[in-house]
Amino acid sequence: MFSFWLSVIIFLAVYAMIIVEKFHRTVIALVGATVVIALGLISQKDAINAIDFNTIGLLVGMMIIVGITRRSGVFGYLAVKSARLAGGKPINILIALGLITAVLSAFLDNVTTVLLIVPVTYVLTDRLEISPIPFLFTEIICSNVGGTATLIGDPPNIMIGSATHLGFTDFIANLALPVIVILIATIAVLVLIYRKDLFAEEEKIQSIMELDEKEYIKDWALLKKSLIILALTVTGFFLHQALNLESATIAMLGAAFLMLVSLEEPEDVLLLVEWPTIFFFVGLFVIVGTLEANGVIEALAQKALAVSDGNLMLTGALILWMSAIASAFVDNIPFVATMIPLLHSVGQASTMPMDPLWWSLALGACLGGNGTLIGASANITVAGIAERHGTIIKFVDYLKIGFPLMLMSVAMASVYLYLFQWR
Repeated sequence: MFSFWLSVIIFLAVYAMIIVEKFHRTVIALVGATVVIALGLISQKDAINAIDFNTIGLLVGMMIIVGITRRSGVFGYLAVKSARLAGGKPINILIALGLITAVLSAFLDNVTTVLLIVPVTYVLTDRLEISPIPFLFTEIICSNVGGTATLIGDPPNIMIGSATHLGFTDFIANLALPVIVILIATIAVLVLIYRKDLFAEEEKIQSIMELDEKEYIKDWALLKKSLIILALTVTGFFLHQALNLESATIAMLGAAFLMLVSLEEPEDVLLLVEWPTIFFFVGLFVIVGTLEANGVIEALAQKALAVSDGNLMLTGALILWMSAIASAFVDNIPFVATMIPLLHSVGQASTMPMDPLWWSLALGACLGGNGTLIGASANITVAGIAERHGTIIKFVDYLKIGFPLMLMSVAMASVYLYLFQWR
């Protein structure tokens, strides 16, 4: 029991330090991770096992691919093209980037999507001389919303799909409708919140409209190589189950082959990786793994499920909201990993239909990631890239926007589940 409460205290202390932002979040996460190991709350072997190397490998691989691809100038091309199609107006650009992010996130990993979109965003905001924050927040939130719609859009969905009979078409049939409605509402609210910040001088808008996007391509040969490798990598993500390969393996294969054909120096390529973001993930995985190892996550889940007492609607509502709140504060991957066997045991011990509970878990875990800056992989990735561009995304600033929008989206999901799943 002592280790149970000590692991909770250390987690809360780490979280409080991240919120205060007196020290860099990567340093805090690594200190927290080493402290729990030093105190014997988790063994070094279990700490290493707690690190989700599939996520780490996916991040590193896609960072390398996107970093090399960026050198071709394709992001500048895409930025100018999308801005011109949007008439150069910041509001239209924000809506366009939000929708593009959501659609891509449904068919790519969220992290891959933001790695592609954020560089485009900076090209545009630098040109318009406006703050990138509204756009970055929109992309974070839309990536998590869009990723909720499909089996491959978000890691929790992949985990649920592999643990159940539910396939790609099941996810689209049951989750696409609420996701579309939530996405429209979310973008509308974001436009309302940031409407005063989405104005640029007419000459800046006009200067974008006069640009020729083709001039931004610096290396056509590298562009062709990068796009071929990127297309093959994305195809691999679609086929990863049939190929019996994890997404990290596919991403690293793509990165390795692109390094080979581009003839880039490895030392230069590895500098493209957001290493502070990678090590923040490592520390966070160990700390959350400590909570899992000491039974904290399982205890919370069992308590919540015991309250519902076999009522489908109550059980579904508890899973949805508990998953959302928990996923806002701890990574949703270990949480979902804990919930899956618990839901299996619920199914064996009761006559409740299980599919509505799986949809409740998927919606809660994926949408909940929007609650805080460390709620999902995409959030942390965007914060890391932004920092490299000189933009500091503060934990509290994001919380003020992300958490209310998360609550709104989960409330909308509750209505959908009540009308179509829980009855």
